[in-house]
Amino acid sequence: MIVVAGEALIDLVPSPQEPSPSSRGEGEATPDGRLPALQPQRGGGPYNTAVALGRLGSPTAFCSRLSTDAFGAALLDGLHSSGVDTSLVQRGGEPTTLAVADISPDGSAGYGFYADGTADRLFTLPPALPAAVRALSLGTCSLVLEPGASVYEALLHREARRGVFTALDPNIRAGLIADPDAYRARFRTWLPDLAFLKMSEEDALWLAGADAAAGGGGWDAVTAAAKEWLGAGPAAIVLTRGGTGMTVLTRGGGELTVPGERVEVVDTIGAGDTVNAALLHRLDAHDALSYAAVTALGDDDWRDILRFAARAAAVTCSRAGAEPPFARELGA
Repeated sequence: MIVVAGEALIDLVPSPQEPSPSSRGEGEATPDGRLPALQPQRGGGPYNTAVALGRLGSPTAFCSRLSTDAFGAALLDGLHSSGVDTSLVQRGGEPTTLAVADISPDGSAGYGFYADGTADRLFTLPPALPAAVRALSLGTCSLVLEPGASVYEALLHREARRGVFTALDPNIRAGLIADPDAYRARFRTWLPDLAFLKMSEEDALWLAGADAAAGGGGWDAVTAAAKEWLGAGPAAIVLTRGGTGMTVLTRGGGELTVPGERVEVVDTIGAGDTVNAALLHRLDAHDALSYAAVTALGDDDWRDILRFAARAAAVTCSRAGAEPPFARELGA
């Protein structure tokens, strides 16, 4: 089983029939002067990852804290309908976190968060995860917002030291990070207990901070930072580059790139989370949910893993919101 730990929230996404604020000129409203209608959709990076894993057929459990409000009930229902085990889900009477999405003309999404006093931030450390758990995946807001962030961090360290395969997608939301340098330093403390890292090129540049800026930024700065992080712990890092594709760098010095899949993009909500889930699912198919097994993967193995993840992400990008594919849609 793969356990995904972290936040679940509701994305408020502009209706496809009405333009998002970023697609209009400054001060420009809808044609009749109304604000654009917002549609609630289930979301949150870890939540989307768990749903995507469940839809791909991986035995998956979600570990989080959900509100008992109507949004929390909808989030729980979404997990059940995707075959995700919810026995590790805690409940509380606080409201559900909201994320207001702004969709750019190219389909990329930005977010504003309403997270003060919400249920997911009050997550408490569960007992040791079940013996059947082979991997733990974490990331996004849950490792930023206290007091829950320290608890998820403790879960990472505890399970890594028990021998569980650990994976992280930082999925940076810079607007939530009050002290970027402190977060970057904290990120480095996680590396010795991580087996696998997945992140976007943009997140890698942000995490590299002043070091990347001093090097002029760009892909060379990204790969230099990734190699430094590999030296601190992970067996492999996968870097996503939007439509360009994705690259894996390994602790042994390997590097392999596959192109992205061509698709008409509706929006990119949940695309990175789908990649994260597809990578874990395909690593499991290669019997590689262990540090030693990831280290032993060859170029042909990685090519298969990355291509599968690219196909899965393309399906998510082809439809509105975080709607990852089912296994049947990928022939998997």
